Amino acid sequence: MSYRAFKKLLGESTLERKTRFWLGFGIIVLMISSFWLFVWQTEQVAFEQVTTTGRLLVDPVVARIHLESQDRAAAMKEFQDGWEQTWPEGMSNYRYDILRLSAHKPEQQPNAEEQNIIRSFMQDPNKHEVVRMAQNKEIVRYYAPVRASQTCLKCHPLPGESQETEPLKAGDVMDVIRLELSTEHMQSGLHTNRAFLITNAIITSLLIVAGSYLIIRYVVVKPVKHLRQVSEAISSGQLGVQSEIHTGDEFEELSYAFNRMVRNLMSMQERLQNANADLDKKVDELAQANMALYESNRLKSDFLTTMSHELRTPLHSILGFSDVLLSNPQLSEKQQRWVANIQASGKQLLALIEDVLDLAKMEAGKMNITPENFALGELTEPLLNNLRPLAEKKNIDLRQQLPDDLPKLHQDAGKVRQILSNLVSNAIKFTPEGGRVLLRAEVEGDQLVLKVIDTGVGIAPEDQERIFEKFRQARAPGKPTEDVLTREHQGTGLGLSIVRE
Repeated sequence: MSYRAFKKLLGESTLERKTRFWLGFGIIVLMISSFWLFVWQTEQVAFEQVTTTGRLLVDPVVARIHLESQDRAAAMKEFQDGWEQTWPEGMSNYRYDILRLSAHKPEQQPNAEEQNIIRSFMQDPNKHEVVRMAQNKEIVRYYAPVRASQTCLKCHPLPGESQETEPLKAGDVMDVIRLELSTEHMQSGLHTNRAFLITNAIITSLLIVAGSYLIIRYVVVKPVKHLRQVSEAISSGQLGVQSEIHTGDEFEELSYAFNRMVRNLMSMQERLQNANADLDKKVDELAQANMALYESNRLKSDFLTTMSHELRTPLHSILGFSDVLLSNPQLSEKQQRWVANIQASGKQLLALIEDVLDLAKMEAGKMNITPENFALGELTEPLLNNLRPLAEKKNIDLRQQLPDDLPKLHQDAGKVRQILSNLVSNAIKFTPEGGRVLLRAEVEGDQLVLKVIDTGVGIAPEDQERIFEKFRQARAPGKPTEDVLTREHQGTGLGLSIVRE
């Protein structure tokens, strides 16, 4: 199985499947481990019992050897019958041999491993036994030394069968007894016990897994599925659905919290619906007000356009007759001054009407642009000449600064003239006597920047955006804010608005 399939099976599966698998897997591992540990411990105890059996058989075997060596068959028979009748079942299934390093009998000659065992007994006086297990584990060999005592020295002055060795001393190894104990009966019992334990482990694991499955399915997964069904119903718009879990545990508390959340959602939805209804109502009112404003603005624009045309016709007649009167030599100086005042006022009124007409055209989207190629100097020189008398009245130095290699512009010359006229006239109007006004042109990349620089009163930072609104006029820095219709200087407040438009 690939890692992706394993991850999908165990990591991206349902909660019930993941919990059932991991819990079952953990239970089986724990059960197998515990039962295996118990079997291993039981086998260790059984093999220790075999060792104990060998230890208990040493003394009877030594007694039997003494009886056989003294040729007391009747006594030996009586002795053997006595302890074998009282010995536990299975202890009589053994055979013994006597091992000696200097033995002449073949049955008493030890192999290489047993020679090492005999030497270890001889070298270590405190060593009393050695246990070896056959490869097939069906026979356990128990080795025990027979050490000489004071009583033994009376009959056995020399070790073994040779008379050339040194005399025995108390504690020396006389012989080594090898007991071969059969484990067939024990192995049969261990196999039976192992089969019983494995069967018990499997049955117990299956019962625990089945019980865990029922617990997970009906105690854990069922409430979760119910909450999922309720949440899906709510997400589909059925806010009247309630969670019904009565388990008396945390799931019931979660169900109550879920229901409270649903009630809050319903309350919020109701408030949102009411707010949307109010908002729709206000939008309708605003739309109606906007239509009314649009209609009023259209009527205003039509009115301004009509009035501008109607006012310009008689005004042109007034200006024309004023020119005729000024050309009459029979008028006295006082009459000429009156006619000049009439002409100046008429021109001022005509400029105001032109501004209002331009503003109405721009609001109506009817302002036409006619681009043409022209030199900037040819436009600014006559413009400054027309405004120079106004500057000379206030002793203002009016100049221009244009690059010599300035290319021709492709713009609406009339609109550019009107923009510069409004900016320069404003600069002259708000510059005190003896000041300076400069019209400068600079090339920045592919853009032409026109700047009007003056030494006037300046514009307060908070008014620098407001001055471009209609009928607005800036206040001098440091002076308190005044009403929108209060004027420090003469003018309508339309020039900069037209410039921006």
